[in-house]
Amino acid sequence: MTDGSSQGLDEGALRALVPRVLAGLVRRGEDFDAAEDALQEALLDALRVWPDDPPHNPHGWLTTVATRRLIDARRSEIARSRRQETTYDEPEPGAAEEGDDTLFLLFCCCHPDLAPASQVTLTLRAVGGLTTREIADAFYVPEATMAQRISRAKRTLRGQRLNRPGDLAVVLRVLYLVYTAGHAGRVDLAAEAIRLARQLTLATDEPEARGLLALMLLNHARRLARLDSEGRIVTLDRQDRTLWCTHEIAEGVRVLQSALELQTDDRPPGRYQIEAAIAALHDDAASAEETDWQQILAWYDDLVALTEDPVRQSPAAVLGRAVAVGHVEGAAAGLRETERLQEVIGERHRWYAVRGHLHELDGDLPAAATAYAEAAHRATNVAERDHLVRQAARTRAAAG
Repeated sequence: MTDGSSQGLDEGALRALVPRVLAGLVRRGEDFDAAEDALQEALLDALRVWPDDPPHNPHGWLTTVATRRLIDARRSEIARSRRQETTYDEPEPGAAEEGDDTLFLLFCCCHPDLAPASQVTLTLRAVGGLTTREIADAFYVPEATMAQRISRAKRTLRGQRLNRPGDLAVVLRVLYLVYTAGHAGRVDLAAEAIRLARQLTLATDEPEARGLLALMLLNHARRLARLDSEGRIVTLDRQDRTLWCTHEIAEGVRVLQSALELQTDDRPPGRYQIEAAIAALHDDAASAEETDWQQILAWYDDLVALTEDPVRQSPAAVLGRAVAVGHVEGAAAGLRETERLQEVIGERHRWYAVRGHLHELDGDLPAAATAYAEAAHRATNVAERDHLVRQAARTRAAAG
C-alpha cells in the first residue's frame, strides 16, 4: 500500500485489494518483486483517478494497470517506467476467491529461502498491505532500514518459481511471530495478525489455522489488563478481569471448538489448539483462585507430549507445565519439576521467575525474593526486568 491518500477514497477497501491483485500477478508467473513494483504504481494511479472516476471493477482495474506497467517495464528495461493513459479497460473478475489468494500469497512470503524476520516483514508488506513506514514504526527501526530489509527479501525471491506447494506450518509460525511482536507505533501488529489469521481460515480447513486464530483472540482479549496506569506489567493472577474483552473470549472459544470438532483419534490437536485451550481455561476463570489447574495440567501434558525429545521441548511449555504441577500437586512438586528441567532448558530468567512464583506459592518468601532477583538480573527485556525487580522487592518486604 502506498503512503499517499486522497479525499473520498476508501483506502481500507483499496488496501484489501492489494494481496488479491498481487497474488493473481504472481500466480500467473510474474516475478514477485516486479509485480509488487507494478502494483504500487497502479495504486498511485488509483489514488489519483478513482476519487473522480471510480471503476466498476476495482480488482480488474488494478490488475490491468499493473499488467501494463509490467509490460512497459519489460519493453523499456526500466523497472519503474510509468506511461500515463487516459482510459483503462476493465476485465471481468477472476475466478479465484480472496481466501485462496491470501493463502497463496502467504506461502510466497513464507518461502523457505527467506529468514524468519524477512518472512514476517514481507508478509506485512505484501499480504497485510502495510506501508514500509508503518512496519518500520512497529519494529522501532528507521524507515530506510526497513526498506532495505524488504528489498533484500524480494531480491531473494527474484527468479524463483512461486508455484510450489507451501508449508502451512511455516505460515502459521510467521503469523504467530507477527502477533507476538505486539503493538507499537501506528500499527497494532497483534490486531493485524488476527486479521490475516481470519483470512487464512477462509482458505483452509486445517484445524491448526483455527487453533492459532483462537489462541490470538483469547490472549488479545486480556490486552487492556496487562499493564497498569504507569505502563508496568501486571501478571495474569493480578489482572483486573473486568477489563478483559468478553466478546473476543466468546469468539475465541467458538473458533477453538470448531477446530477441536475436526479432530479424530488419528489426528489429535496440535500446538496452537492446545495452547488456545489453556488460554480459554484461564479466560473462563472469574478469579485466579477459580482457575481449573487440573484441566490446564492435562492440556500441558498433551502439549509436552507433542515433542518426544526433551532437548527440543519449548521452554515456555515445560515451564508452564511446572507451574500447573505446582498448583495441582503442590509447590514442592512444581519446584522438583523445575529442577528436572534445569539441565534441559538452562537457567534462563524465566526459569528463575517460575521458581520465584513456586517458592511464593509455597510460602517461602525469602527464597522467592532471591529467585525473582536472579531472574531480573538475567532478563534482557526492560519491562520484564523492571517487573521482576518489583516482584523481588515485594516478596522481600513481605518476608520482613
